[in-house]
Amino acid sequence: MLEIIKDPAEIDFKYNQSDLIPAVVQDYNTKDILMVAYVNEESLKLSLEKGETVFYSRSRQEIWHKGATSGNTQKIKEIYYDCDQDTILFMVDPAGPSCHTGETSCFFRKMAVEKNKSEALKQSNIVDFLYQLILSRKAAMPEDSYTTYLFKEGIDKILKKVGEESAEVIIASKNETAEELILESADLLYHMLVLLAEKNIDPEQIRKELIERHK
Repeated sequence: MLEIIKDPAEIDFKYNQSDLIPAVVQDYNTKDILMVAYVNEESLKLSLEKGETVFYSRSRQEIWHKGATSGNTQKIKEIYYDCDQDTILFMVDPAGPSCHTGETSCFFRKMAVEKNKSEALKQSNIVDFLYQLILSRKAAMPEDSYTTYLFKEGIDKILKKVGEESAEVIIASKNETAEELILESADLLYHMLVLLAEKNIDPEQIRKELIERHK
């Protein structure tokens, strides 16, 4: 249940001509931007009552309870509104992917990155960088890409490769040198990330599970 800090009726929201204002949805834990939708007075009221995001669908022209059919609801942790009172920010704990494509976030296609930070980002957060790269391959399916080949072949091929690489890791572990084990482990990790992308599971969900186990 949400504690109401300020009644929406007391806020002079600047609704547009369709009586809507944009709503940005952000993951409360990861701080990732998940999606942008629209709310009207009724959907905002329902969001507060349910404790889950409720939007207004401009295409269907009706109230839309996020996840009502898919189960991918968004539990509201906090709600903010901006200085101009024309945009809402929902801080949520999502129960599943927020994007209709099955991706965790609607913003999974990167357009640009600051040059002097690009290489440092790749090195410091290489697993997340690689996963996002795999997602971009899944979306664009470029020719002459091994990742594209795996997605085209489907889940059975991906699982076969995960099995093969797992066996290679076991074999490498029996050898004396660490180099072979490092190489085979990298191969296994890559194919595991492809599998996660195929099943629409973000590595962040695994991090959360590990955190919960640690607790």
